[in-house]
Amino acid sequence: MELTDEITIPAPQAQVYAALNDTDILRKCIPGCEEITRHSETELEAKVVLKIGPVKARFTGAVTLEPLDPPREFQLTGSGTGGAAGFAKGGAHIVLEEDGTQTLLRYTARADVGGKLAQLGSRLIMGTSRKLAAQFFSNLAAELSTPESA
Repeated sequence: MELTDEITIPAPQAQVYAALNDTDILRKCIPGCEEITRHSETELEAKVVLKIGPVKARFTGAVTLEPLDPPREFQLTGSGTGGAAGFAKGGAHIVLEEDGTQTLLRYTARADVGGKLAQLGSRLIMGTSRKLAAQFFSNLAAELSTPESA
């Protein structure tokens, strides 16, 4: 499955890039995130609780950040397991375009799921994925528009 979208973030490009690499901000913005641990500049581990349809699971996963052209472009890849619920793996390509005091964030994300999650049907998974992505970027925009983040 693949998702593409764009959102305007009310902060300069460098600040948005820094926020997307800040574990405290990511923890606040990722829906259901309980914990993020940075193992290196490019390696993260996350614990997230998600509910997709009737399946609720705690996922533990590894994420690798790959700066392509900082602060304009980067990609991330990751995989996680949710016990009996199954697994998920995927990644995203993110481009940040400066637009005055704002940043236009464009992303293309792809994901594959297996186990019980795969049995739920692609329409439910796609709808939930879109909702979670929109919630993440909405949370990020809100986080970066608060006075203390400036």
